[in-house]
Amino acid sequence: MMMVVGVDCTFAEDGAVRVRRMLLHGRWQSVEQGRQWLDGNGRHVLIMLPNNQVRELVLRSDTLLWEIDGGGGTAVA
Repeated sequence: MMMVVGVDCTFAEDGAVRVRRMLLHGRWQSVEQGRQWLDGNGRHVLIMLPNNQVRELVLRSDTLLWEIDGGGGTAVA
């Protein structure tokens, strides 16, 4: 199950993303970023949360919304 989350990031000219932080449980949290790739669903970015939990963010190509795998995120209107 994917959940929509808020993401603070920058985009390079080639489309690469640098994620700085994301909105979790109503609070902005700094994250460490791993590899990223592009497929038919959008741009995928691996991140590590402050508690050393690795998660996958996806910028959906059809909605341009950021989603995180498996819950733990906070919906953003």
